[in-house]
Parts: sequence; C-alpha cells; structure tokens
Amino acid sequence: MTGPAPATGTIPVGPMLSMFEPIYVGIDEFGHPVYIRVIYKNLLAAGEPGSGKSGLMNTLTAHAALSVLARLVLFDGKQVELGMWDDIADEFVGPDLDHAIITLRRLQRVMDNRYTWLRAHRRREIRPGDGISVITSVFDEIALYSTVLGTKAQQEEFITLFRDLVARGRAAAMPVIAATQRPSVDIIPKSLRDLFGYRAAFRCTSSGSSDIILGDGWSAAGISATDISPMNPGEAFLIAEGGTPQRIKAAYLSDADIIALADYAAWTRRTPPPATAAGPAIAVA
Repeated sequence: MTGPAPATGTIPVGPMLSMFEPIYVGIDEFGHPVYIRVIYKNLLAAGEPGSGKSGLMNTLTAHAALSVLARLVLFDGKQVELGMWDDIADEFVGPDLDHAIITLRRLQRVMDNRYTWLRAHRRREIRPGDGISVITSVFDEIALYSTVLGTKAQQEEFITLFRDLVARGRAAAMPVIAATQRPSVDIIPKSLRDLFGYRAAFRCTSSGSSDIILGDGWSAAGISATDISPMNPGEAFLIAEGGTPQRIKAAYLSDADIIALADYAAWTRRTPPPATAAGPAIAVA
C-alpha cells in the first residue's frame, strides 16, 4: 500500500478508498469495468421493482463506507435495502417524514457552514486535501417521502430540502445518491432530474419512464430501458452529463457480502481516521 504511514494508534481504512476517486459500479456490454465519480455529480437511479437498483445503491454505499473521511446519511423507508449499513451511518431515517425533514435541515445547515468557509477562503469547492469529510446521502425511495408519508405540506417541504441538497451539495462535498421505483414527472420533474450528473435507467415499463431518467428523445433514438430483459436484473442504461447512454451491468453484493463489508467498515471506524493536516473539518462538518 502506498501513501503516508498512518499515525500510531490508528487503523487505516482497508485499501484507502476515497469518495474523490472513481467508484467501480460494474461492467459495460463488452466486459470492461465502469467507473463513475459521484463527488461533484450526484446519481439518480430508477426502474421497476426487482430491476436491480439496490445492487448499484449498495455498491456505492459500500465504497463510501470504506472511504477515508467519509460519512453516510441513509434514508430508507423500507428499512431493509440500506438497513445493514445502519451501524456506520451518522443518521438512519426510516418511514418517518418528520425525521427525514429534520435530518435534511441539519444537512442544509452543514452545507451552509461549508459554503461560508469556502467563501472565506475564496474557493468554489471542497478538495481532498482540505481534511473535510465527504457526507454522502443515500435515498432508497424518493417517492415514499415525497408522495406517501405525512401531509401534503410535509411532502412539499421534503422536496424543497431535497432539491436544495442535490443542487448545492456537490461543491460542498455532500453528494446525493437517490433511487425510485416510480420514474414519473410528479416524482422526478425535469428541473430536478437535470441536477443529477449521472442517471441510471434500469428496466422500465414504458419509453416515457425511460426518457424521464435518461432525457427526452433517447427512446426515439432507439435507446430505451424497456428493451432490458426482466430476466436480467442489474442491467441498466447509464448516462453522464452531455453523454450518450451506456449499457452496463451493475455490480451485485449479496446479503453476506454487505454484512461482511459493513462489519469491516464499522471495525475500521472504531478509532480516529489517519492523521491529516490541521483543517476546518470540525468547524464545518
């Protein structure tokens, strides 16, 4: 392992992963590995139930869990898709819209603090050497919080706070990873969709749903998630900003894999992370 030796009494995180580095998410149709960099992009995944979204979500969550100076905030209304990462999350939100709103307000305050620091230092984004943790927020099902739980007023407040986090969190090292089973305009309006630098369309039941994720016109151009076989969960079309949808097969972690990784991540976090240069982490995190 290369890099500076950890300070005495600390336990380095496995292979020294970082949220600032590309994350392995699977393979393309030619068998080549596919990497994405979520840190300044955000990611939105959508598709019908059983299409394989949870594989991608857990792969990204695992990378964050095993990264240095990384923290997790998890929103999972079903409590089982992300539940095995509960012990290492700063906050785990279940089917409780009040809890979700309070947590988003706290994230908004942290984000405001970080932008105050950036402005004071005449900077536009947080960088790896700043010693500030990357706070990754993972939402397993947006629709549950925005259309099912709570009152209409609470749902609207959730969407407003969620949109703010997606829009402003990138430069503040607070990326968002979100998924939904309902790719429709009431759940994902275009103005919100376009804030996600990466979008993954798993199998959809209509070309309209596919276009809501990938962007208008792709189904007419012959690229539609309706073409994905229901017998091949994990297959998706992945598009990056300004790019062309790429067919991928998302990596899959079994329950045993997730339990082992979560236990190891919890073990590595028992002591302070490797020493870094004195920085503003406490003040702005």
